[in-house]
Amino acid sequence: MSRLDHFRKQAKLHLKWHRERYYPVAATIAWVLPRFRHLDDRQVLDAEFKLADAQELVARKAGFDSWQALTKGLDTMTEADESRAAAPVLAHAEPQLFVTNMAAALAFYAEKLGFPDNFAYGEPPFYAQVQRDGARLNLRHVDALPLDRIAREREELLSATIAVTAIKPLFLEYQAAGVDFHQPLRTEPWGARTFIVRDPDGNLICFAAEG
Repeated sequence: MSRLDHFRKQAKLHLKWHRERYYPVAATIAWVLPRFRHLDDRQVLDAEFKLADAQELVARKAGFDSWQALTKGLDTMTEADESRAAAPVLAHAEPQLFVTNMAAALAFYAEKLGFPDNFAYGEPPFYAQVQRDGARLNLRHVDALPLDRIAREREELLSATIAVTAIKPLFLEYQAAGVDFHQPLRTEPWGARTFIVRDPDGNLICFAAEG
């Protein structure tokens, strides 16, 4: 398969994912294509997304301004240029948290932490994603938690760390909402300010800001 055929296949795959409402592709579209950047994941999937959009997405990810620039550039690209263009860029991380009661977990993250759900799969749901601003957390239902809750708290085994700005107002917001804190707001020896909340399944979520 030629390099151009590979890019064509990638564009068609992104178009297929959008049509199938595959949520992870929405984040990629919004991150790469400026005209989608103001939309949330649901709005991206509701918006018109053509093959030309998918081709532009693939081209931009490869380091070109447009699909036309990509097709022309491939003809003159040296091996070193191609290596640089294909270098991966990590957009964001999505920690996976294990929960035994999905309904209770979704209610907690939406009502207490301000993380409404982006999607929930299954009937009843067994997998879901919640989001607040740029922070995404994936929730996976299990019948039994893989880690002992007491040991997890004793060792402070964090399930996720979320970097924030204006951490004190967020702490006060959660305090007013009656969130269960494993650790209140404090300044760490290295200067960061942190607090840790505990979800209904004992997952410890650390919120941290630079000092």
